[in-house]
Amino acid sequence: MFSFLRQRTPPPRTTQLTLDGVEVSIAVKVSKRARSFRLSLPAAGPLLTLPDGARWADAEAFLHRHRHWLAARLPRTALAQRLEAGARLPLRGVPHLVVATGALRGRVETGGNDAGPILHVPGDAAHQPRRLYDWLRSEALADLTRQSAFHAGRLGVEVKQVRLRSQSSRWGSCSSSGTINYNWRLILAPPHVLDYVAAHEVAHLVEMNHSPAFWATVARTLPDMDRGRAWLKAHGRELMAWQAPATRQ
Repeated sequence: MFSFLRQRTPPPRTTQLTLDGVEVSIAVKVSKRARSFRLSLPAAGPLLTLPDGARWADAEAFLHRHRHWLAARLPRTALAQRLEAGARLPLRGVPHLVVATGALRGRVETGGNDAGPILHVPGDAAHQPRRLYDWLRSEALADLTRQSAFHAGRLGVEVKQVRLRSQSSRWGSCSSSGTINYNWRLILAPPHVLDYVAAHEVAHLVEMNHSPAFWATVARTLPDMDRGRAWLKAHGRELMAWQAPATRQ
């Protein structure tokens, strides 16, 4: 009469996993033929296979151990974060709720209430992503131009031009002519991270390589460079998930 005590809680049909700041749905399947846990990526989406009788707690632990494997193989579109109302956008590292103002005219403005910081975005729904994207680029350009000039002054070099790009894997690049390209998504990182990338790229005007002399140059203008470098290594993929509007609307 105590057989119910030996029954296991059946696993859910789907479970959620946060990858690069995005909730990803993973189908769960129990198989009598399976001898071990298996995580796969068929056309229908991520699938976690469990042996019959396996404990769900063990399956969850397996899934979390392999989260980086899954994140590296999911198509970028599956992890995409979009610039739209309702999103929580990390402006300068601080999450802001994106809220549509309902007004057709005006500019993007920051604000807040008891729930936290807010980004107020005007325009109709079709134009809001572009409005927000253009504003973020403007903010990024201002911050990066300022920090580039700061580090150029400390290192005794000249930055001829600062431009923004939307690279999918690079944070910046520097040409010997003095033009520096930066990823617009740096405006989403904490200020010390943006400052590190600016110092890094400006240092290339002294050393166009990644030799010990180059890293010594970065440290000369930014002694705590390891702080920003470590943050990017840990969280850079989360920033890269934010997508620019595909076409001008």
